Amino acid sequence: MTLNIYLSGEIHTDWREQITAGAQGLAVTFTGPVTDHAASDDCGVTIMGAEPDKFWHDHKGAKLNAIRTRHGIENADIVVVRFGAQYKQWNAAFDAGYAAALGKSLIVMHGDDHQHALKEVDAAALAVVQEPQQVVDILKYVLKGQLS
Repeated sequence: MTLNIYLSGEIHTDWREQITAGAQGLAVTFTGPVTDHAASDDCGVTIMGAEPDKFWHDHKGAKLNAIRTRHGIENADIVVVRFGAQYKQWNAAFDAGYAAALGKSLIVMHGDDHQHALKEVDAAALAVVQEPQQVVDILKYVLKGQLS
């Protein structure tokens, strides 16, 4: 069994790299959003043309990013959504809801400081963790039936 895993959410720390490094040797493939913040913000106007109004600039980028995000989530077996401490990740909340609506296995990762604000998101998840290693341990258990 090979699992396709979509890693969504916060882009300012190395949590994705920690999970992919920890999952070496497991039958998994990882996908996710474009994590180059400038490229993600400017993809729409770079490809489809400049916009004088910032709203429409962002709107074009959001729609192009949604193509990638929807495809990744729809093709995932497991969706991991990380909410970081530094920024509000409204897109991550959408991704978690979309994954849950599609019946995807959802793992949510955040610190205690977000516990109350994310209680509804957490309720949709099959697992709520705080650290990337916990995600790796879940993958090992799901794929091999082994505890770390």
